[in-house]
Amino acid sequence: MIPSKTRWSQPDWDERREQEASKLMQALALPSLVARLLVGRGIVGEEEAASFLHGGIELTHDPYLLAGMEAAVLRIRHAIEHGQWIRIYGDYDADGVSSTSLMVHLLGRLGAKFDYYIPHRTREGYGMNLAAIDLAAEAGVKLIITVDTGISAVEQIAYAKAKGIDVVVTDHHEPPEVLPEAHAIINPKLPYCQYPYKSLAGVGVAFKLATALLGEAPLDLADIVALGTIADVMPLTGENRVLVRLGLKQMATGTRPGFVALAETAGVHLNAVTSTNVAFSMAPRINASGRLDHAGGAVELLTASDQEAAELLAARLDTLNRERQRIVEEMVEQAKSQWAEKCRVAEEAGQLPPAVIVLAGEGWNAGVIGIVASKMLEKHYKPTVVLGIDPETGKCKGSARSIDGFDLYAALTACSELFDHFGGHQAAAGMTLHRDKLGELEKSLSESALAWLSPEDWIPKTFIDLACSPQEASLDTIDQLALLEPFGAGNPAPRFLIEQQPVADKRTMGKENKHLRLAVGSQPARLEAVGFGFGELEQRIAFGANADLVGELSVNEWNGNRKPQLFIQDIRIANVQLFDWRGEREPYAMLRKLLEVASRTGRRMLIVTEEHALRETAAACARTDAIAETYQLCSYGDQLGEVAVHFQEMIVYGVPSSAHALQKQAASLQALESIHLLYPNRSKANARSAPQVIFPDRTAFGAAYQSIRRQGQMPEQGLAERLSEQIGWPAEMARMMIDVFEELAFITRAGGRITVNDAPVKAELSSASAYQQALLQAEANEALFGSVEELMEFIQKGRMK
Repeated sequence: MIPSKTRWSQPDWDERREQEASKLMQALALPSLVARLLVGRGIVGEEEAASFLHGGIELTHDPYLLAGMEAAVLRIRHAIEHGQWIRIYGDYDADGVSSTSLMVHLLGRLGAKFDYYIPHRTREGYGMNLAAIDLAAEAGVKLIITVDTGISAVEQIAYAKAKGIDVVVTDHHEPPEVLPEAHAIINPKLPYCQYPYKSLAGVGVAFKLATALLGEAPLDLADIVALGTIADVMPLTGENRVLVRLGLKQMATGTRPGFVALAETAGVHLNAVTSTNVAFSMAPRINASGRLDHAGGAVELLTASDQEAAELLAARLDTLNRERQRIVEEMVEQAKSQWAEKCRVAEEAGQLPPAVIVLAGEGWNAGVIGIVASKMLEKHYKPTVVLGIDPETGKCKGSARSIDGFDLYAALTACSELFDHFGGHQAAAGMTLHRDKLGELEKSLSESALAWLSPEDWIPKTFIDLACSPQEASLDTIDQLALLEPFGAGNPAPRFLIEQQPVADKRTMGKENKHLRLAVGSQPARLEAVGFGFGELEQRIAFGANADLVGELSVNEWNGNRKPQLFIQDIRIANVQLFDWRGEREPYAMLRKLLEVASRTGRRMLIVTEEHALRETAAACARTDAIAETYQLCSYGDQLGEVAVHFQEMIVYGVPSSAHALQKQAASLQALESIHLLYPNRSKANARSAPQVIFPDRTAFGAAYQSIRRQGQMPEQGLAERLSEQIGWPAEMARMMIDVFEELAFITRAGGRITVNDAPVKAELSSASAYQQALLQAEANEALFGSVEELMEFIQKGRMK
């Protein structure tokens, strides 16, 4: 048994949905799988589905539906016509860089006099600042166009106005209650804005401004729109989906030197670029510029006209990205240690760990604290705040990430008096406060989390689109899924459930064996599955175990061969697993190995054995401080009491006294996940100690009776053992024969002695209940030496009682 890491959620699939999918199949000539996926995601109308699958630029909206657009266009045209200097004011993340780059291309195309300014993340921080406005005034700037920023810059825009500088704001962030008095504000989220689509990225808003100024959509700039939209994790629905699809198509043409160089550096085949390539290979390199250096380098790359210059710029970003990865790894390790220490202190005090992770360190790079927060959340699934401390001033700049159900912005608002500044939304936020208030912050956020979240909320949820068999997970199926691209926020890659498939092969792979490769199902439809970060499960998965896998289908291409592959996102094995080590040549070494694995992974293990010698061997094997804490020895039938709920694994060391004893022992362990069979095969089992499955025949019973009859009268004590020596059957079987003889009145028990009856009545051995029960026991014992499937079925029957 291996429980899933997440809660699995599947849409209900009824006859109505089946009919809706069938209609889409027929109307649009769609593969069944694609039609079912569309219906599962709420796309049921023929027109809606056609627009989702094939919609182009005709589905975008008139830019003049955006409030403030007309005023912005007039002011920018006035500046161009009168030769006024324009400054683009951007942001340092990938959306801000994309927005700035798009405006550079646009204003250059319009013949404007302009430059751009992006604040330094560490020295200036986010948004407009007064010093930057002073620099603009000194340079003779008459118009500032903000991109991906400005909606909250009330003071700064008022200051610019006093300096004789007009400001046109283009932004997509949530508007505050008090808006700046700018010449024009373009933001689809303004409460009075009637624009139909509210989820444009900052670069998407800039693109709409460009469309208005040019009189048509500049589709050659859609590649830059795609980069910023994907990088800012905006929903790939509606207008965003259209712009990103067109942008990826434009990017694949290879006409922009910056993208050609970036793709080469990132190892992306540009002619087949996907949203996934952009999100995980290209965008991180663009972001690295603003995180560790200055975002201007990324803008230079996206606006470069010379391929050689673009390659040098891309190489610089790649170097910064590798440095960013190194810094993140170091900070994550420090964050893990800090959190482990907090948990240890809480445990020693008899308390639970804080409900919200709040970690801070001197010198932690403010450019990557958001990444570290995301990694800590991913590992522990708790709302997380990570802050860098300035050792001189004590000021902390932090970034927070949340889990579903916990409104981070609301929780920060509840303790707003602690902050110099804060902002954000439900899922992410940023803040500045003094280090002296970190304890209060942790306390307040933890109290909010405990009050607002249910026990279920603390378990991450995995949404499953459809169940799918290995036979259905074909190359044709995977090729059909391309109709649903681009994938991303709001339109994730489909997740499939592969149910109850036997594990045919398993192995670890990668550095330090951190990753898992499985083969599930039966030939000819066996499916390969890869789980990154699942390597530690390899030793907990038994061959033949029926596994449930959730993941995304892909194509594994190697040496010209294409095979279906599942990228595992979660795994579950519902039943107790049986690991078959019967016949192991060195059982002691295997026992030691199993105990060491249990100790390393913190799993509790019960060693069950009957014979005294084997108990001594097991105890000697486990006699180290580290291992001693993870195991307990017992015999069959021992009462374990409350500790029975703690054992996840059981080692059957030595042949059990009976199959029923093993079944009963397994049923008593509520948390049992795995059973390890560590005893000889039938051929090697000692006939006098192992429960033999070959039941004594009439000849064996006759030999036993004659041996007793010759003695006439004898003491009962030790008789079974003596009879065992004489007839060559275990003492347990000899004891059963004596019970049968008594029940059939062949002998009499009295006063600790046994007397043979002189004239017993003839009777069939099989008429004795002792015979019948023993025969059933022997048949059950057959499972001890039978197949894993037979023994597993027998054990499961006991757990279901």
